[in-house]
Amino acid sequence: MQCQTFFDRLWQEYIAITPQAQRLQQLFMDDGNSIVNDHVAFRTYALPPISLQQLEPLILALGYRRFDHYQFKEKKLNAFSYIHEDELQPRVFLSELKVNELSPSAQAIIHRLCAQIQIDKLETDSAFSQGLLWAKPSWQDYHFLLQESEYAAWMAVMGLRANHFTISVNHLRQPTMTYVLEKLHQAQVRLNQQGGEIKGNKASLLEQTATMADEIKMTFADGDTHTISSCYYEFAKRYADKDGKLYQGFVPANADAIFHSTDRKTDV
Repeated sequence: MQCQTFFDRLWQEYIAITPQAQRLQQLFMDDGNSIVNDHVAFRTYALPPISLQQLEPLILALGYRRFDHYQFKEKKLNAFSYIHEDELQPRVFLSELKVNELSPSAQAIIHRLCAQIQIDKLETDSAFSQGLLWAKPSWQDYHFLLQESEYAAWMAVMGLRANHFTISVNHLRQPTMTYVLEKLHQAQVRLNQQGGEIKGNKASLLEQTATMADEIKMTFADGDTHTISSCYYEFAKRYADKDGKLYQGFVPANADAIFHSTDRKTDV
């Protein structure tokens, strides 16, 4: 029940800024599908009080256990995946940006943001649906971060929330990526083309595709209003390993491409 409440709250926060997700979910339901969530992903900064190490206990308290560890050197990210004791619960993917590997100027911006966080907002799992934990940054700060790390800029304006939900292709009535892409093309939704529309293959035990993030208008601290990326929707097809067990992890090359789903060219 605790998990259901947790994910329901996340979903409502998510679709408020990602309307394409609700529209696409309904599209598949109208085609006779039952929707099962494969995983939910979060982004954060590797700084107190929202580092992965400090947020992880909130995930573990929901009945999850750490499953695997991932590094994305080029993007300066560290990540863990988690699985639940109840196999019906979605997997969780939690990544953090290694702030100390950014330029001194970028680090200073992010430190200023994290210094505003009120600790009492991080005491329960509701921390993951808080959104911005700091005042909106200036357009100048956001744009500076965007030139150096899209991930850093996204966090600065989106905060702590579900970055994406994921439909389990395995549970669709036609459990193939061909079927998924056919429906997405019919819906004329923009897809992440990084590395191709389908990331991964049967040999890697995981195939994924994702939309490009929805876009919303934001008025920054200095009064400037610009269009920014919010969140996106993903689809994942898992295969059984040589022992006949369904693959539970993530493929770094796939994930690296999926991160590009929030990319955008700024309207400078």
